[in-house]
Amino acid sequence: MPLGDAGPGLAVPFDACEPDGSFVFVSYAHADSALVYPELERIRSLGVRVWFDDGIDPGSQWPESIAQAIDAAAAFVVMISPHAVASANVRNEINAAASWGKPMLAVHLEQTALPRGIDLQLGPIQAILRWQLDEDSYTRKLTKALAPYADSRASAGDPAPAHGNAAGPPVAGPGGAAGRLVSLPPRPDLLAGREHLLATLEDRLTAGDRPWPRIAALHGLGGAGKTSLAVEYAHRHEARMGVVWQFPAEDATVLEAEFGRLAALAGVRRGGDPVAAVHSLLAGSAMPWLAVFDNVPDAAAVRRFLPPAGHGQVLITSQSAIWPRGQAVEVPILDVPVAAQFLAGRAGEETGSAAEQLAAELGGLPLALEQAAAYMQASGLTMGEYLRLLTRRRAELLSRGDPGGHSGTVTATLTLALSRLQDEATTAVGLLRLLACLAPEPVPLNLLLSAPPGIDLAGDVAAVLGELAGDELATADAVAALRRYSLVSPAGDGLLLVHRLVQAVTSAQLPADLAAAWRQAAAALVETAIPADTAVPQTWKACAALLPHAQAVLPMTSRGMQRMANYLGHSGSYAAARKLFEQLVVACQESPDYGPEHPDTLAARHDLASWTATAGDAAVARDQLAALLPVRQRVSGSEHPDTLATRGVLAYLTGLAGNPAGARDLLAELLPSLERNLGPDHPETREARGGLARWTGESGDVTSARDQYRALLPLEQRRLGPEHPGVLIIASNLANWTGQAGDAAGARDQYAALLAIRERVLGAEHPDTLTNRANVAAWTGRAGNPAGARDQYAALLPVCERVQGPEHPSTLTDRSNVARWTGEAGDPASARDQFAALLPVRERVLGAEHPGTLIARAGLARYTGLAGDPASARDQFAALLPVRERVLGAEHPSTTQTRAGLAQFTGEAGDPASARDQLAGLLPVCERVLGPEHPDALHIRAGLARWTGEAGDPAAARDQLAALLPDLERVLGPDHPDTQAARASLADWEQRASRRPDATVPAT
Repeated sequence: MPLGDAGPGLAVPFDACEPDGSFVFVSYAHADSALVYPELERIRSLGVRVWFDDGIDPGSQWPESIAQAIDAAAAFVVMISPHAVASANVRNEINAAASWGKPMLAVHLEQTALPRGIDLQLGPIQAILRWQLDEDSYTRKLTKALAPYADSRASAGDPAPAHGNAAGPPVAGPGGAAGRLVSLPPRPDLLAGREHLLATLEDRLTAGDRPWPRIAALHGLGGAGKTSLAVEYAHRHEARMGVVWQFPAEDATVLEAEFGRLAALAGVRRGGDPVAAVHSLLAGSAMPWLAVFDNVPDAAAVRRFLPPAGHGQVLITSQSAIWPRGQAVEVPILDVPVAAQFLAGRAGEETGSAAEQLAAELGGLPLALEQAAAYMQASGLTMGEYLRLLTRRRAELLSRGDPGGHSGTVTATLTLALSRLQDEATTAVGLLRLLACLAPEPVPLNLLLSAPPGIDLAGDVAAVLGELAGDELATADAVAALRRYSLVSPAGDGLLLVHRLVQAVTSAQLPADLAAAWRQAAAALVETAIPADTAVPQTWKACAALLPHAQAVLPMTSRGMQRMANYLGHSGSYAAARKLFEQLVVACQESPDYGPEHPDTLAARHDLASWTATAGDAAVARDQLAALLPVRQRVSGSEHPDTLATRGVLAYLTGLAGNPAGARDLLAELLPSLERNLGPDHPETREARGGLARWTGESGDVTSARDQYRALLPLEQRRLGPEHPGVLIIASNLANWTGQAGDAAGARDQYAALLAIRERVLGAEHPDTLTNRANVAAWTGRAGNPAGARDQYAALLPVCERVQGPEHPSTLTDRSNVARWTGEAGDPASARDQFAALLPVRERVLGAEHPGTLIARAGLARYTGLAGDPASARDQFAALLPVRERVLGAEHPSTTQTRAGLAQFTGEAGDPASARDQLAGLLPVCERVLGPEHPDALHIRAGLARWTGEAGDPAAARDQLAALLPDLERVLGPDHPDTQAARASLADWEQRASRRPDATVPAT
């Protein structure tokens, strides 16, 4: 096709501009001329000069002319279509524009899959999907994108409005330039963090095909910057408007007078109603217009003033949050990083912790930020100094500082809203006073007001709570009144949020005795709302919502705080539970009402030890209880139930810290005291009997553990019934030790039978039921069906995630088991990858040195080796070993297992002699700590035999296995998988030893 020829019957729309001045280069495929030419005309109509290939003179060098035009262009526009991406010329032009750093805009005429090369160039740039947009939206986006390149020499100015009555007279008068009428405050000097809101406003007021005029109501707390936002929007759009007018709308009389002023300036008022005259003027305007109604009390106050017709925009600012659907646009507080950056810029300091802390203390409220910046500038205070002063004298500072462009300080602005509220709704004022006593976090109002506390309160406090408590309608009315001034805002799911500065100003206005009465009421309501049993997952949502408020209003020594600390632990936040109990213990010890030997103090110390152990530090927890025990013995007596309970938990933690034989001995010593003082049938006596069986098994005597539980179960069934929770726990332990004693299939079947009972008695999603399902899966795998175990754990995982949360430690344990059995089912590479993904989650949730995190590290190391990289596995175990030695102790079973893993993959990596020596050094430690017949000791002996043989001594390997086999048969049974494996290895090494020639060398 010749240059400039648009094809049969299609004329070039206009001559390309001369390549001088400001212009945009338009790249397109000639096959798309029918689509592109209307777009060229549209771009030109926006006041933008256009160069396209019709501007190449005949006889010119095509590539050179194109290159010169792209180089000289202010911007590069490419029309994307399937023809365009197939065109070598278009691709060359895109590459040239990109390499020369030209601003680029891609207009997608049709839905088009971009080749990799073009996608690489166009991926990061601005794009307009023409094929998706209606005419108004497309024109608006194109206008905005090309506005920086408009040129005064363009052949066309702003397009006429697409809607509205253009038949009426144009607006004329002495207001703005070229006869326009403009009344606006000066543009804000700095409007931080509001670009997204400005874009939202533009979409709300210009996009779509809704009728004109378009209305948007900016609402938010006093001082949030609503007026500044509206003024900035008006200044940005002033140039294309015939009328841009801000009306002061707080008072109806003043507002009507402003309508009269506009009517007089426009020359349309000749007596009569000025509001009707302005409405008629705007309805007949040939140009768009913008009316800003500032500081509107509510929708009713401004209804008769809103223009009913015309191609215009109405922008309202108001503290009231109650507006018709589709009109409300909330102006929120600023995010802390944005607020900190604003403060730093105003103060001339670098953004740092002081700026972020101050921004948080001021709640991101723009007026407070401006006021603080002005006061720091006037007084010479640094941000750190202002922050320290703010924490001590908040109310006074909030009334100081000159926030330029605003009519008052934070204190004045909020005080005015509160005084008006006092005249309108006294119950709402009372509710705000209650909220002011709580944390600046979402408040579960329905929980607090569902049941009034039985306490003696001051008269007006009691009256407000009596009116609100249990009355949803009265509460809703009070909330609605507060929302009329944006003093509160919904935070989702029945929660209500109040700004921290509203709290501060509200509290500062109260006399001391009344403030104390409201704080007492807030504490009583929170205490009453905290569930009694915070171990139940169904209560965790309520506890999470109440926690910050409990911390704000409850004494640390209160029972409510103890329940909250236990909630943290039961819901999986072990470290947080431990930390809160540490604070509880200190508070109780220092309180004159309690003291270091008060029963509640000792109970808090007991709970602290329990959560310390659960948080992964069993040795420290054991030492905490060891220190507590003599105090309880002195205060309560050696055989008091509390003392006996501490001895029982101390025994448990002794075993958990790596000394199962010590735990066994402590429980054997404790059991007679429990039987004598509490009776043989007391729950703690029976629990100790079960604990004795457990730690007997953990000490290496798995058959005795099984037999003890087997003897205990029928006694408990007769005493409590076959489906009592305590009986089910004993049955679960019997199943476990049945498996540990070598009958994995029996353990699987016992757990399966038990699961049916637990589902019926406790429910399918009770934590004990979920644990039972996990045990069925585990013993399914140990019984020889690892794929079945993997699938059962995979099915259990989404249930745990829904019931307990995706990052609850129990859920993470389930993920760990999915990974483990994936590896055991023959896919060690997937297991490795799953452990690699799980490890950072466990580190974040539990901490880098929690035993659960270390288990994930061990799993990652093991399956890295089994996936074919034994050297990396060896190195990972080597890095893990000192951590386990430090955290758990050098002789803890998990530490010895790590040493065994290190030895295994040292051998697998090609150094069987070192593996042999490592296991030879480990064996006496394991035998001393766990006993010579503990399964771990027997496993190490089997490994020692293997690597002895692999290191070149098959006869010694044969002899070691021959000595090991009878012990395995006696301890685990002749059919246990480990016994069978040892029997097969013995036969192999016997065969290898018989084939080896005599290596003896005569002496010389």
